[in-house]
Amino acid sequence: MGSEQRMLKLAINAAKAAGAILKEGLGAIHQIRYKPGEYNLVTEIDTRSERTIIDMIRAEYPDHTFLAEESGLTEAQPEFRWIIDPLDGTVNYAHGLPVFCVSIALEIRGEIALGVIYHPILDELFTAEKGDGAFLNGNPISVSHESDFTKTLLVTGFPYNSRINPHHTIDHFINFVKAGRPIRRLGSAALDLAYLACGRMDAFWEVSLNAWDVAAGSLLLTEAGGKITDLSGNPWTVYTEALLASNGHVHEDMLRVLTIAEKS
Repeated sequence: MGSEQRMLKLAINAAKAAGAILKEGLGAIHQIRYKPGEYNLVTEIDTRSERTIIDMIRAEYPDHTFLAEESGLTEAQPEFRWIIDPLDGTVNYAHGLPVFCVSIALEIRGEIALGVIYHPILDELFTAEKGDGAFLNGNPISVSHESDFTKTLLVTGFPYNSRINPHHTIDHFINFVKAGRPIRRLGSAALDLAYLACGRMDAFWEVSLNAWDVAAGSLLLTEAGGKITDLSGNPWTVYTEALLASNGHVHEDMLRVLTIAEKS
């Protein structure tokens, strides 16, 4: 087994172990605290999940470093950096809404090399290695082939500070509603990207994102044939705050709507 395959297997095992913690704890939260920002909460399950993932990876690769939602960055410029969201969809989770996941990605020398997203309630495991395609429970997946913008299903999310309308987030939503497009708001950017990668959605945009929200999902999407830019169509990285992701066929249509707010 090659080194990257070994690391992918480890990421899968860690995601499933963390997913078991999330599944067991659903509906049984005892501690909720609020991070800076409106309604930006964390539970004891987030912390347990993250600790489990990091401990499993460190046992195999003690020299690797981490960028994780709850514990932050362990080293500024490592060769191998694991980017972890132990519970994406915490607000859903805290309310007993079963729409959440574990997201784990590995960045090697500044490039996302593998990604895993696991939805424990549905037992859906999304995996990708750079250059090797994207998979759902071991079966190849691809983005939708929809090219007619009037037939698309869109998905988005709102940041915790949406009341101040960062990056025109409210205006963009209104403009897509005015364009007559059906829009979903699932509450998990990682699942948004995974569902886009397997063709359940056609396009996704969101602002004020962090690397752990999108690192694994962005690789899934591009390996499934999708496209990602910033909201102006410029090159994007996992450290860019705002993104537009699509099946590629309707990307320009999405950009046309997104520019309306910029011009107003």
